[in-house]
Amino acid sequence: MNLSVILYDQLSMGISSLKNINKKEDYILICENENDFTDVKHHKKKIALIISAMRHFKQQLERRGFNVIYKKIDDKKNTHSYVNEIKLIKKKYVINIVNITKPSSYTLYNEVKAWSKVLGCPINILPDNRFIVTEDEFRLWAGDKKELRMEFFYRELRKKFKILVDNDKPVGGKWNYDSENRKVIKNDTSLPKIKEIKHDQITKDVLKLVNEKFSSHFGDLHPFNFAVTRNQALDILRGFIKERLYNFGDFQDAMLEGEPLLFHSHISFYLNLGLLTPLECIRLVEDEYYNNSAPLNSVEGFIRQILGWREFVRGIYWLKMPGYEKLNFLNATRKMPSFFWNNNTNMNCLYNCIKETKENAYAHHIQRLMVLGNFFLISGINPKDVNEWYHIVYADAYQWVELPNVSGMILFADGGYLSSKPYAASGSYINKMSNYCKNCHYDYRKKEGEEACPFNYLYWNFLIKNKKTLDSNHRMRMIYLTLSKMDNKKIKTIKHDSKLFLERLSKNEKI
Repeated sequence: MNLSVILYDQLSMGISSLKNINKKEDYILICENENDFTDVKHHKKKIALIISAMRHFKQQLERRGFNVIYKKIDDKKNTHSYVNEIKLIKKKYVINIVNITKPSSYTLYNEVKAWSKVLGCPINILPDNRFIVTEDEFRLWAGDKKELRMEFFYRELRKKFKILVDNDKPVGGKWNYDSENRKVIKNDTSLPKIKEIKHDQITKDVLKLVNEKFSSHFGDLHPFNFAVTRNQALDILRGFIKERLYNFGDFQDAMLEGEPLLFHSHISFYLNLGLLTPLECIRLVEDEYYNNSAPLNSVEGFIRQILGWREFVRGIYWLKMPGYEKLNFLNATRKMPSFFWNNNTNMNCLYNCIKETKENAYAHHIQRLMVLGNFFLISGINPKDVNEWYHIVYADAYQWVELPNVSGMILFADGGYLSSKPYAASGSYINKMSNYCKNCHYDYRKKEGEEACPFNYLYWNFLIKNKKTLDSNHRMRMIYLTLSKMDNKKIKTIKHDSKLFLERLSKNEKI
């Protein structure tokens, strides 16, 4: 017999390890390994999502006639190790070969490569066909470039797969409509309601299990409203296309207090688990433009997130690991403040983003980048701590996608390999893109003193502190020109206010 191993984030019927299976003779092994949820102490909702999706996938496999060996997390005979489980199977059956799709984790991939010596049988590691671009294709594109830019990578893929192109020219005349994704959303804007997903007995059992077994983990378990099957995930995708896509482009970067979803698709969880595939999502949304059902800035903005950014960060992960996770270009050393766990802060933007993260295991990209990430960056929080936090709290976070986004995009820890400049901003940006500042303890209009928005002086303090490192960056030239015109008294005040704030931050006082 041949044995196919399915990992917890490979829940796709089209996964490479399921190809060419003989349903009469071959077996599939799926394990709920406890260390998958405790090595990184994941959000309760993420654990429930993964385990419920795994159990539903097992059910789907069996209905299609596959032989499945499945170990539940609370099974007393579960060794919580694929190697040990395969050893047990070998005592009953002769295994000719073990097929496994390449793990998404660099660490697990290296472990799998060593399995053949431990098990004494061939291990066939197959390409992960849930992505559009192979690692070799990305490596070839990257070549010996000192800096990689998503925009150029994205354009090549648009041409290759003929997505929103006409004779290799972009439909509408522009490749990127990012400048049309920044409208401010108003309080009276009509927002579509979130469709409630009914729980079957499998999900009910999983929720009970997670509540009992992982009660010390971060986050709220209830209400739980995630898709746990492919059909449910497709329903969410279709719901987004029908109810949210039209306005997605205009309000892609907007933030509104008490409204975590807005017009976003909420499908990254399912793409990263394998319940949805990237090209099917892209083609369905592309059709909406050609059917005159959605504007180009919405369609292109959505496609750019998947075809461009998602594929790009995955390529960088495999190109630059294992060294990438150790990078700290700006030498940020401050420890993670405790309020990112207990939300004890007077800063309303941070309070809302952390609150929604705790409740939903989700925040959209601008909340992650320009509120939470911006604060981490200009406060000088250690990249190791920041990466760990993002990996724990978000249900769509896996190291391959989390690490390049955090170290490269948010923290500039790779020195500009992924992003052309640090994404630092003052309080005025947050006020422009949200209504958070209206109800804040601090005043975004004030630049100094106890009542001033901390983002205002921390932003300039960050630029002052990192001047020798960043002033040669061409995208920072105008900012540093402005800084050079500041008088010494103002710079002294910025440093003083920042010093007091950061001292309080390091002492975990309420800020």
